[in-house]
Amino acid sequence: MLYGCKQTMLRKSIIIVFASALTIPLLIVAQQSREGVDLNTVHKIKTEEFQNSKVMDIVYNLTDRYGPRLTNSPQFHAAQAWAVKQLEEWGLANVHLEKWGPFGNGWECTHFYAGMVEPSYQSLVALPVAWTMGTNGLVTGEAMLAQVQTPEDMDKFRGKLKGKIVLASAPRALDFPATPAGTRYTAQELEELSTDLIPSGSGRGGRGGRGIPGQPNMTYAEIRAFREKMQVYWKEEQPAVVVQISSGDGGIVFGGGANREAIDNPPQVMLAAEYYNRIARLLQHDVPVKLEFDIKTRFVTDNPDSYNVIAEIPGHAKKDELVMVGGHFDSWHYGTGATDNGAGSAVAMEVMRILKTLNLPMDRTVRMALWSGEEQGILGSAAYVKEHFADPTVMKPTAEHEKLSGYFNIDNGTGRIRGVYLQGNETMRPIFESWFAALKDITLGAISIRNTGGTDHLSFDAVGLPGFQFIQDPMDYETRTHHSNLDVYDRIQQQDMEQMAVIEASCVYNAATRAEKLPRKDLPPPRPAGGRGGRGASN
Repeated sequence: MLYGCKQTMLRKSIIIVFASALTIPLLIVAQQSREGVDLNTVHKIKTEEFQNSKVMDIVYNLTDRYGPRLTNSPQFHAAQAWAVKQLEEWGLANVHLEKWGPFGNGWECTHFYAGMVEPSYQSLVALPVAWTMGTNGLVTGEAMLAQVQTPEDMDKFRGKLKGKIVLASAPRALDFPATPAGTRYTAQELEELSTDLIPSGSGRGGRGGRGIPGQPNMTYAEIRAFREKMQVYWKEEQPAVVVQISSGDGGIVFGGGANREAIDNPPQVMLAAEYYNRIARLLQHDVPVKLEFDIKTRFVTDNPDSYNVIAEIPGHAKKDELVMVGGHFDSWHYGTGATDNGAGSAVAMEVMRILKTLNLPMDRTVRMALWSGEEQGILGSAAYVKEHFADPTVMKPTAEHEKLSGYFNIDNGTGRIRGVYLQGNETMRPIFESWFAALKDITLGAISIRNTGGTDHLSFDAVGLPGFQFIQDPMDYETRTHHSNLDVYDRIQQQDMEQMAVIEASCVYNAATRAEKLPRKDLPPPRPAGGRGGRGASN
């Protein structure tokens, strides 16, 4: 009797398992059908990208050829002109530069040299801070260690710095590296991202400046106010050159910019930590140090406005409705703007090329935007959203607001897509689950409810529009390339870029052909002017 029961139970278990094995794929297929996931089209997108990719050619032009792309600099304008020409050659519609502003002055460094000449010669690894003046020829002088990190420090050294080469930072202890320079997400980390129950934290860390030495607990508003006060201080004290220590090590120079509205910011330099520490130790041991700098910079003041790059693939049945894709086109000048954000811009352009090349019929119009002024506070996308969709300070949607389905953004470097941040929009979870189910061979498709900050999807989210930033492998973005002299072409990973292009193109296509627009969160209340929420601008 007991043996017979076990046999019956075993047969029932086998039937249940077999039925489940059949049911789960059927559920996935049903969900895909509801969301309009066309597996044949996904296959076409993969084939086009993996066999005929142009994404690295785009990266080359944005970096080696026309980088860096500091907003309103000559290189930035040249890169925009190239992008417009390339998009037109691909046959995209409505390709143009859309003005917004004012942004302020453009700036570029045309020559830079830094060296220590006493007690012995050493060439220094350093770069000038954006929007600072040149030295008007070679400047040689004794270094002075004057750590100006707090308002009290300003008072301490007031009237003592004119004409001096000032080392204004505290030297830093450089511990032996305990973690790898580059990493990918582990399965456990992705599981943790996927199992948050409510929006919390941020999906990225350290973006947008690396704080104020000596003031680690400042809010973003306090950091910005302190930096503005510091810029005024340097102009009043008139040192010959201000030298700051880079937050990196291993010869990496991380940096940002000074006040872009002024053309009289004294020369300011970011110096690699190992070189800065040597000079500081010599001075602390009462050994005189003589430094020399030859810095030439140029301000572009003829047009304070800036521009976003816009291009479209017109839709059909619902051509007045939009799906948008983009990334920020501008960069800092320390490298050539490869991972931040030549990668995201190149993928957005490649998405448009793929969809246009395949001539895929799409109900909604697909519009690409490559933003300027992101590094100074997501300015280009914020201006665009305010003009087209809603002013977040009054929150009165325009007619276009109702027509936008969603916006997809990439700005986390070269790492492949591992999933997506929902920005608290739980209703998008089953949709992304369905979309990622068709891409399981190239991504795990982790879906996190988290709000992630730091880039242009925030401009859309701020006015109640679905705006999404993908989860990407960290790689060496925060450790080596973000806002640094190592942000160059060689740090871009081709296979990861191709994977990103396939996934973003698939998501854009699915959104453009879906029966309904993407679901939205509730319209947020108006917010005070200047409250950017989640963005730590770098200057």
